[in-house]
Amino acid sequence: QVRLVESGGGSVQAGGSLRLSCAASGRTRSSYAMGWFRQAPGKEREFVAAISRSGASTYYADSMKGRFAVSRDNAKSTVYLQMNSLKPEDTAVYYCAASLINLSDFAPQYDYWGQGTQVTVSS
Repeated sequence: QVRLVESGGGSVQAGGSLRLSCAASGRTRSSYAMGWFRQAPGKEREFVAAISRSGASTYYADSMKGRFAVSRDNAKSTVYLQMNSLKPEDTAVYYCAASLINLSDFAPQYDYWGQGTQVTVSS
């Protein structure tokens, strides 16, 4: 069992930045690749970014490339999502998730999910 807890969400003006954190606990947590997803009101859950078990490889949704950066510190069992140049359309609940499959953008392939953290970007 892996438990994931996100933090770092909040309200920011367009063009601003936020860094989300996802702390993992439980057995074999370092064996999991990690991903970030988001869900805006009335919309489907959307893939944001993924990072491999070692952290050497990353994968982004096209709309996030160049603005978002995912990283992980396995010694701290924490995954980060640095979000820059935020836009109002980035407003959503952001979730981190753990998967045995590296760099997946498919939500059903993730086994564990956090509770989410709200990000609100105002214009």
